Amino acid sequence: MQLTKVLSLLTCALLSSATVPTKTVKRADSSQFVTTQGSKFFVNGSEFPIIGTNAYWLQALNEEQDIINTFSNISALGIKVVRAWAFNDVTEIPETGTWFQLIANGTTSVNTGANGLQKLDMIIKHAESFGIYVLLTLTNNWAPLATDNLTESIDGLKSSVQSRAVVDTFNASRPRNFLSNDYGGMDVYVRQFGLQNHDEFYTNQTVLNAFMNYTTQIVTRYVDSPAVLAWELANDARCNSSVAASATCTPQTITQWHSTVAQHIKALDPNHLISSGTQGFLCIGCPKLFPRQTSPSQPSARAVVGRRSVAKPLTRERIIQERNEQWKKTRALLPKSEQDKGEGIRVRGRWVSTPTKRQSDSQGVGSAFDGSQGVDSEDILGIPQIGFGSFQLFPDQNSYGPDDPSLSAFNNTLQTGINWITTHGQLAQQFDKPVSLLGFGLVTQTNAPDFVPFNSTVAPFASDTTSTVSKASSTSSSASANSTQTFGVTDSEQATAYSTWLNTGISSGVSGLLQYQWSQGNLTAQANTTISPNDDTTGESSNDDTTGESPNDGYSIQGVGEDTVQSILQNAVQSVSST
Repeated sequence: MQLTKVLSLLTCALLSSATVPTKTVKRADSSQFVTTQGSKFFVNGSEFPIIGTNAYWLQALNEEQDIINTFSNISALGIKVVRAWAFNDVTEIPETGTWFQLIANGTTSVNTGANGLQKLDMIIKHAESFGIYVLLTLTNNWAPLATDNLTESIDGLKSSVQSRAVVDTFNASRPRNFLSNDYGGMDVYVRQFGLQNHDEFYTNQTVLNAFMNYTTQIVTRYVDSPAVLAWELANDARCNSSVAASATCTPQTITQWHSTVAQHIKALDPNHLISSGTQGFLCIGCPKLFPRQTSPSQPSARAVVGRRSVAKPLTRERIIQERNEQWKKTRALLPKSEQDKGEGIRVRGRWVSTPTKRQSDSQGVGSAFDGSQGVDSEDILGIPQIGFGSFQLFPDQNSYGPDDPSLSAFNNTLQTGINWITTHGQLAQQFDKPVSLLGFGLVTQTNAPDFVPFNSTVAPFASDTTSTVSKASSTSSSASANSTQTFGVTDSEQATAYSTWLNTGISSGVSGLLQYQWSQGNLTAQANTTISPNDDTTGESSNDDTTGESPNDGYSIQGVGEDTVQSILQNAVQSVSST
């Protein structure tokens, strides 16, 4: 309880340091397409602050009315932006369901039929009718095969080998397109073009041509549609994936690919913005292909959060100094009896990614800042054709910095999110471009059995009715002790985190905040499709043989906390709309 109060004081101090944003800005340009001015979005001549959600599975819905109902429910909360996949790659033509592109044996073919791009047409059509803007993602870094994960251990969870029978059952019963990483993506190109390394997707000219051919067909199809918010080049692009990276891949490899594809799209489509879609990982001190050339406009009071000034560039020394100062303040707020204690059992399910070329981390800034994730989002933000930057926040799967030893596990997760959001809000001001949080989420204890990491096909807790994981904790009286903690946060903790992160984003100048992910019930179910009758893989049985739920990879808001999360999103919409 005491630690919760400590974090609440820190959070209040952070948020109160930001001045309330000024009233809505008007501009002479009244384009029906979403544009930018400085670090803000505009549409139809007015500032367009974005509160949105993710629904990668929209194209997999079986009936047009399901798409209409989904947009209707989203629109009822005042949400104006939905992020969705605009790709669906297969290696053989499926008997049922949606598919957009066949990639097989070094050749590609685009499906423009009723179960192909006409489904995407339907999404754009109805989004426009509801006044919703769709952020379309063109490919995915993650496309693991079911066999990729059967012998790997997942850090912080449990060995997948321990539940191999359950994994096999889970994979066999889960329909295609159920998971966000089951729509194809980069590694499908790599495998089907006979290549060995994940980063050859970025560098092999034959593969690059094939991807840009698909991109051309999508972009030119919707070049005149105002319902498209922007083109997202790829979800979470980086050197590594389920296919190993080569020793020569560096963050600059990924930056150059973004520049090449962004130039290609901008030549085809001058109407729409282009974004990267990365997780937001940085490479502090690394060489830049596109360094910031000009001084940013004078930062507003809104852009200054806590002690960090937007005019100060990110450096290793600054990150470490400010982290230590924050920890010192947290420690000082604890009662004297607790200042010599440390607590916090890590229950986050961080997975182990394949090795990439690691930058020196002698200063201890952490993997989110040292380039070891194989991407430099700051360098990508400097590309002229990139209209706005991106980052994501999934503490169950990624580390964004070391934990404060004075805080509990949940409070560390909460504070880490605040810091990560604040950092990217400052980058927006430094580069004078909008930066958007394209997806954020926490797995709840209720959702733990359905949780599948983005680079995996394994639900580590699928067999556990208690969803527990053993971790070691250290205290002043014992170097280590085994204890069992429930994986995931409570519904109340999730609500606290979502509300806090949204408020932090609004106050720190982040221009887009998208929750991951939306859930939709009463969908038309059809056998052998993503929305199947009596589909138990969603964690909830259908009411009858004709209805089903949208997919749940552990982040769906369906169930106990759904109304609470929807209320939080609605409050955020009202907050940005009133400023």
